[in-house]
Order: sequence, then C-alpha cells, then structure tokens
Amino acid sequence: MSDPVDRNDPSNGYEAIADQFIAVRSVSGRAVIRAWIEDLAPGASILDLGAGSGEPITSVLIEAGFDVVALDASPAMSAAFKQNFPEVPFLCEPAETSDFFGRRFDAILAVGLVFLLPEDTQTDLIQHVYSALTPSGSFLFSAPVETGEWDDVLTGQRSRSLGMEAYSNILRKVGFARIESRRDEAGSHYYLAAKP
Repeated sequence: MSDPVDRNDPSNGYEAIADQFIAVRSVSGRAVIRAWIEDLAPGASILDLGAGSGEPITSVLIEAGFDVVALDASPAMSAAFKQNFPEVPFLCEPAETSDFFGRRFDAILAVGLVFLLPEDTQTDLIQHVYSALTPSGSFLFSAPVETGEWDDVLTGQRSRSLGMEAYSNILRKVGFARIESRRDEAGSHYYLAAKP
C-alpha cells in the first residue's frame, strides 16, 4: 500500500505519485495543443504551467520551435522534466505563488492544473496569467464543462470544476476578449482565451 498523501504538498498530491503518473500519462491533448499553436507567431514565448515531466505536451511546443519555459510544483516531476529537456528553463514551484520567471509571454498553457486548486485560487491564477501575457496573448487550460467536485483518481485529493459559465465569466471579467471551447481525443475539455 502506498504512503498517505501529504495534504500540504504544493503539488496537490502529485509528488507522492509522480512515478505512477509519468508511467500512465496519456498522450491525449497533443492534437488540441497543435491546433492552438497554429495561431502563434514562429518562435513565440510559451509558459507551460504544471508541466509535469514535459511529456506529452511540452515536447510538442519544443518540436514546433517555440521559446518554451515551464514550471511544476513537484520535485520528482521537475527532475523528470529536467532530464527530458535540460535546455528548457524550469522552475520547481507552485503556479499559484510563482512570479512566472518575472516576465511576460505570448502564450500560457495549463493542462490538468487549474481544477486542482481551490475556487478562489483558480480565479487568482487566471488573473495572474492575464497579467503575464503580452497584448493579444493566448491562454489555453483544461477543465471540465460541468460544475462539480471529485476526488482525484491518483492522488485522492479534492478537485473542483467551476464549470463553463463560471470560467467564461472569470475570463471575461479579467479582460480576455475571445473565449473558445475545445475537446481532445479523450474527451477532455479545454478553454482557449485571448487578450485584446
């Protein structure tokens, strides 16, 4: 039996199950990412929040020639990322307390992260992302369409989706002008928002 999850872990339980998560991480989402980056300028700067080991998502960005930086709160995930992509600037820290390298980005990505956070923290993170984007910057994140709470299958920790209406309202309130909805091949839902 595995050790109990540390409820104070800033990686929301993913540090304790990092090896298991890396082993079972699906390749789903790559098609959505590829479609998203088609609208970005060549060499655009992209921040990958909650990047994990960098597979399968960060690798798509790197292969496409973007200026990628990443962060993840799990030391084990961070070590795997640095082993996979030693040339990519990386911070091991929680997205919700990060200064995002003290810079701005053309695009920011957060797959499998936002819904792990408490409701107020989700709103604060979306505001922080908006501030860290350049004009016309793009934000893509995954979260269910439905409103609800559930226990994460791997970590046992509580996850919460605010739902499509709430996410759309938050995105508009912080200043995003264009909001779209997409699904990947596994049925996971993504929100795409762009600054004016």
